[in-house]
Amino acid sequence: VAGLATLPIFLLLCLLFLAVGEPQLPMWLELLLVAAIGVLPLLWMQLRRPFYIFAIVGVALKPENLTDKQRKILCLINTKVNRVLALVSSVLLIAVLWQLYQVSPLVANFAKTFLPQWRGLGLLLAGLAFLASNLFLQIPVSVARVLVTKETEFAAIEPLSLEKIKQNFTILGVRVNKILPQSTVEVKAED
Repeated sequence: VAGLATLPIFLLLCLLFLAVGEPQLPMWLELLLVAAIGVLPLLWMQLRRPFYIFAIVGVALKPENLTDKQRKILCLINTKVNRVLALVSSVLLIAVLWQLYQVSPLVANFAKTFLPQWRGLGLLLAGLAFLASNLFLQIPVSVARVLVTKETEFAAIEPLSLEKIKQNFTILGVRVNKILPQSTVEVKAED
């Protein structure tokens, strides 16, 4: 859920890249291009095979090393409710993109000072920044469902099988036994 803190940074980058160059295409076509780059790949993934949350950039915990609790969490992420949440959050972000496009002329002078004024490149970079925005919204939205689940409901969930994890989730990165080393702390008692 901490990744949600990066959302404003990527939206700001998207705004700056939308301000690059003079519009050469109709507004609706530019918005469609940026939205397609930023929404479609992640929405498709979340609807078909959701992102495997036990991973960080380039590294993923092997499914066979997951605890029963972690496998239960994956059960909660791979639900119709999460698919609806993914769709709703994508629509919400497209509304935000519309607002960013409307205010982008206000930051055009700022963008001119340090960015090349190639509109096509600006739209591509805006799309990629919007993709990152979408990523850092979609994953926390998926995980939020887990955080609001009651303990009794969670306890009743059957852990997802290894085959289902590999079949139903998008696992990106090198698969490792541990992502972070276990910390061991020795406590010495004083007499």
